[in-house]
Amino acid sequence: MTVKLDGETVTFEDIAGVAKGGERVELTDQAIQRIERCQHMISDLVARGEKIYGVTTGIGELASVMLTPEQGLELQKRIIFSHSASYGDDLPDEDVRAAMASRANVWAKGHSGIRLTTVSTYLEMVNRGVVPVVYEKGSVGCSGDLSPLSQIAEVVIGGGQAKFKGVRSKGKEAMAKAGLEPVVPTFKEGLALINGTQVMVGQMCLLLDETRSLIKEAIIASAMSLDALKTVLKPFDDRVHKVRPHVGQIAVASGLRKLLEGSEILASPSGKVQDGYSMRCTPQIIGPTLDLWHYTRGVIETELNSVVDNPIFFPEQDDFIGAGNFHGQPIGISADVLKIGMSELCDLSERHINRLLNPTLSGLPPFLVKGAGMNSGQMVAQYTAAVLVSENKVLSHPASVDSISVSADQEDHVSMGPVAIRHLKEVCRNTVGVLAIEMLTAAQALDFRKPQRPGVGTMAAYEVIREKVPFLEDDRPLHPDIKAVADLIRSGTIREAVERAVGELEV
Repeated sequence: MTVKLDGETVTFEDIAGVAKGGERVELTDQAIQRIERCQHMISDLVARGEKIYGVTTGIGELASVMLTPEQGLELQKRIIFSHSASYGDDLPDEDVRAAMASRANVWAKGHSGIRLTTVSTYLEMVNRGVVPVVYEKGSVGCSGDLSPLSQIAEVVIGGGQAKFKGVRSKGKEAMAKAGLEPVVPTFKEGLALINGTQVMVGQMCLLLDETRSLIKEAIIASAMSLDALKTVLKPFDDRVHKVRPHVGQIAVASGLRKLLEGSEILASPSGKVQDGYSMRCTPQIIGPTLDLWHYTRGVIETELNSVVDNPIFFPEQDDFIGAGNFHGQPIGISADVLKIGMSELCDLSERHINRLLNPTLSGLPPFLVKGAGMNSGQMVAQYTAAVLVSENKVLSHPASVDSISVSADQEDHVSMGPVAIRHLKEVCRNTVGVLAIEMLTAAQALDFRKPQRPGVGTMAAYEVIREKVPFLEDDRPLHPDIKAVADLIRSGTIREAVERAVGELEV
């Protein structure tokens, strides 16, 4: 499959497909025309001696310094070299590919002044598997992701380091192995290559893909727990949620009804009038996270199809404007709110685990094992869940409320979006662990409800887990069991089995 970059309609799924699935990218005919028209404008402006930031002047605090045309050309390389100043571990290859596809979609709008030949080389790097080495820390999320995009740009012009077919080498060598020639940048191209939010945007496209799946897994895990705990079903009645019509809440309640349908456990009277909040309010707790996911998707897909550059050129009016579309505040805030939502999934999940393990609350054996005293069962698995939940609370502090002034106070407010994204990644990693422990615990609890069968959806999840993890008869190390279920969550195996049984969970 080929993703068409038109600057208008690209989705987060498109970027994730390029980054993870190796899908190709190419420009639409209209995008090609827009790029060429804008590049012609740049040439005309330079020929007329116009004062243009980062083209015929210095940049940042040095924007008042006028340059000769020769200096303007040399500046484009120096911009890339001077801004390539990141630190830390390598970003995953997927993140880099996502960033490159996202950046090229900005150029497709035709307001950046980059040449078609340069864009074509950039896209062929993606298509042929040249992946620049980019360090994880260095962007403050304003003036774009200057430093990480500069590491990508280094390879475009024959410098830096890159991987080709998994082998790391000098950028020029990786390009040669892929049959590509480095670019000699011309006016505006240094800035066009580096002045954008697309490392953040690319990462968020991948995180949107991951978090959508994790929200579904959280609904499944909750359904397993609710089934095993003999939850009163009435609070999930559609009428309850229609009179408080938050979209996410309605969707979660609908998913729970699908998953729990046909449960023999819940069909038998429990004598309870109502359950604790972590059971009864599951749609009201998971629902807002789903709403935040949709908000985040809207922000990221808007940014993905926006002009994120400076200055911005308007060929139709023969005009250009220096402005602030490179500021990453929308991405930073959306990453922050989504990580809060994901952390709340874990808060709820840990409370379900607690109820399953506490015999007073569950009516099941203490810590879900026979022979209590000799056996500790799943007691300490809850400790691990508690650690992960506690860490998420620390990570959920919003990074976007912080700002450190840089560039001699020219850039005196920054988004710190990349910090929010790194924290969101770790929250998601912890979420997998907490949900794995809840599913593991709920599966053990469902065994104690036999011969009564759980709901159609919860049974499908239970059966997948039991293919990898046997019933806990006597104490054994639990970390292999937790890892096995976590692997099933990451691979989508549980979710896919459930959706085969009950239909797609609409989130």
